[in-house]
Amino acid sequence: RGRETVRLKSKGVGLKSDARGERGAALVEFSIAALVFLTSIFAVIEFGRLLWVHNALTDAARRGARYAVNRPEADADNVRRMAVYGTTEDGASPMVFGLTEANVKVEHENFNVGEGTVKVSIENYDFNFVVPLVGTKIRMPAYASTLTGESAGKTPATLP
Repeated sequence: RGRETVRLKSKGVGLKSDARGERGAALVEFSIAALVFLTSIFAVIEFGRLLWVHNALTDAARRGARYAVNRPEADADNVRRMAVYGTTEDGASPMVFGLTEANVKVEHENFNVGEGTVKVSIENYDFNFVVPLVGTKIRMPAYASTLTGESAGKTPATLP
């Protein structure tokens, strides 16, 4: 009796009937698991890019405001360039892909040496997804930085 049981198992009698009913099941299971896994990976990558852009836009508004407090009110074009490119020189590329000078707003209020404020804000920036799982773009919120006027671009008189 023990020999017959072993012989049946070694011939695979029980295995053949199970294998015929599940042919291709491993491929379907792998496809479902791979779809879920890859979707999760791409979602994490896109979310990471979104956070990076969020921080970069916040930094761009701060950079523009820090530059503006030491410049005269008439220098708003260079403030916009500093916020977008990180420099006022020609030929630079934007610090954040898709950010333009049109997205930057500069507002001065009672601006003078040591008083008044300058507010630099970045508005209407659209974040574009690389992998369009959620949609094609998201409108980012407005980013603003307000600082008190420092030198306002004026040079102090020389001391005797």
